[in-house]
Amino acid sequence: MPTAVASSFEHTAEQAASRVLGLSVCIPVYNEADAIAETLTRCLACESLLRQAGIGAFEVIVVDDGSRDDTVERVRQFPFPVRLIQHVKNRGYGAALKTGFSAAKYDLVGFLDADATYPPEFFPALCKPLLDDEADLVVGSRMAGADSRMPMTRRVGNTLFAHLLTIIGRTSVSDTASGMRVFRKSALDVLSPLPDGLNLTPVMSTRALHEDIRVVEVPISYEERVGRSHLNVMRDGVRFLETIIWTAMTYNPVRILGLAGLAGIGLALAVALTLLVLRLQGVTTLGPTGIFAVFAAVICGAAGTSLFALGASFNYLVSLFHRRPIRQGLFRRPLFNAPIEQYFLPLGAAAVVGGLTISIVSFALSFRGWSFERLWLYLSGSAMLIMIGIQLSSAWLEMSVLRELSERHSGRTHGRD
Repeated sequence: MPTAVASSFEHTAEQAASRVLGLSVCIPVYNEADAIAETLTRCLACESLLRQAGIGAFEVIVVDDGSRDDTVERVRQFPFPVRLIQHVKNRGYGAALKTGFSAAKYDLVGFLDADATYPPEFFPALCKPLLDDEADLVVGSRMAGADSRMPMTRRVGNTLFAHLLTIIGRTSVSDTASGMRVFRKSALDVLSPLPDGLNLTPVMSTRALHEDIRVVEVPISYEERVGRSHLNVMRDGVRFLETIIWTAMTYNPVRILGLAGLAGIGLALAVALTLLVLRLQGVTTLGPTGIFAVFAAVICGAAGTSLFALGASFNYLVSLFHRRPIRQGLFRRPLFNAPIEQYFLPLGAAAVVGGLTISIVSFALSFRGWSFERLWLYLSGSAMLIMIGIQLSSAWLEMSVLRELSERHSGRTHGRD
């Protein structure tokens, strides 16, 4: 009987908490005995500021990720609204955060690191875009803040990652790995699954840019950490890079593969234009560098077309696995009125015809005394055009089938016959 009463009381308390506009702040900790007391003290001091901003309830969820120092004992010295959850063994930064997210009582969920680098005093500012219904995810940007004491190596790395995500996501981003954020708890349905490691934050940022998630960055200050950092610049930097690219590939492959393909095609065109200029200037022979450039152009032209076509067709395949609309496309605004694959077949046919024409003419000229030294350049161009034509035609067929499957899938999703 007492158990039933307690269970009923907890259920009622959870229902009441869900009706209150509150903020659950999650703090993952692992051997942070030197800094956790300062972090918690500053968090609790923000309660009155949060109430002034319109946050009616507040809790701090500390998730200890298997610490082996005095972290747990220091956390236990803090009363409600601090809650402690413990992992028996170390499972990772992201795993600790996800445990905190699951335990959060309120609709707004925030998090920050326990090392006293992030300013809890900025939580009211981070909550404001959410309260004004201007955002679903608010990121505290250390790179946009006026007072940031981030080490130079990490600043350079974060700048590179921000520019990479800006290019891939087609949206300006200043901080991909900020460890201080606030979001609506409902956004987790879209942002999940999230990884268990330190790369949770770049994955969250990359997913948000491709999903229907409104992201706002708010400048914050940043301090030097207390104690030893758990971040390995090289190892975790490579992981962040892989994470951003791989996550983006699951949403908009053409942005990555298409840009790489256009770069290869551009290089091939640049070499072809250079050869044309040299020919007009009377240059009829090429040295070793020129010959190498020609073969590089052939490879880059064929490979670039292949990557571009793969990315374009891959987008259709990826969209079949998403139950909701996602942000796709090579550029922010479409360059063509019709779907891009409709241009592949005529371009492919023209390339094949052009390549065959050049090869036939070259073959005929060989019977008229032209040596291979005069014909190899034309034959190389012919081979490249034929390969490009076949690739474009194959891509047209593949994308046409995927497009039809995508439309049929969309029709079933919306209840159409």
